Amino acid sequence: MNSGTPVTNKSSNLGLQAIKMAAAVMLVGFIFIAMLGVIWFTQTTTGASIAQSIQSLFAMDSVQAWWYITRASGLTSYFILWLSMVWGMAISTKFFHPAVEGVQSYDFHEFLSLLGLGFVALHITVLMFDQFLPFSIWQILIPFTDSYRPFWVGLGIIGAYIFLLVTVTFYMRRAIGSKAFRSIHMLSIAGYLGATLHGLFAGTDSALPVTRIIYVGTFLVVLFLTGYWIVMGMISKREQAAAAERAALARRQAQRMRFNQR
Repeated sequence: MNSGTPVTNKSSNLGLQAIKMAAAVMLVGFIFIAMLGVIWFTQTTTGASIAQSIQSLFAMDSVQAWWYITRASGLTSYFILWLSMVWGMAISTKFFHPAVEGVQSYDFHEFLSLLGLGFVALHITVLMFDQFLPFSIWQILIPFTDSYRPFWVGLGIIGAYIFLLVTVTFYMRRAIGSKAFRSIHMLSIAGYLGATLHGLFAGTDSALPVTRIIYVGTFLVVLFLTGYWIVMGMISKREQAAAAERAALARRQAQRMRFNQR
């Protein structure tokens, strides 16, 4: 009578995962379109009058569509990868417990990483077709080889490789073990710092007030969660050490009692 239950549950889980993936894609797509729309808006006839007042905020001097897409995809990938990292830190520290927990939270963390890398791929692909500041495939793949601010661009490339490595470990956790999985995931902080420095010192929008607000705001959140993770880890270690000491004391007392009973 219950032979169909496992199949039904499996179908329900697959349907739920498909819905979550579609929701994540729609969310990131909305963010990307919003950023692209803001950048492009001042070039339209309707927004011409508004463009004069917000010109300094969004720097809409370029008329190249490829350059708009490069800027929008770069900022979108930065924000999505930051959100993925912060989401993972919230899961590990249980900062938003019980709101952020369970299998759905891990799935969302994984989807954000994949979507962020997708926008990184769009960002670097468009750079190869852009005529304003073109990059070769080798300059994109090999850090510190380009002619435009090679050090800061190189940090961004290394950061992308780190995020790629961290994301791949989602599918290798059983093979590499939980300890190695957590150690590799800690590298995401280095990847985030590389991406932030890349955006600040190599990005053409880094001088804009709105972009600086994004960088400063995201950095402060990461700094806070990192400090919280360190403090909670120290407290947890102290509690574990105290519990181990109490257990050892209890064992010694039990041994003494058995010895005295003899």
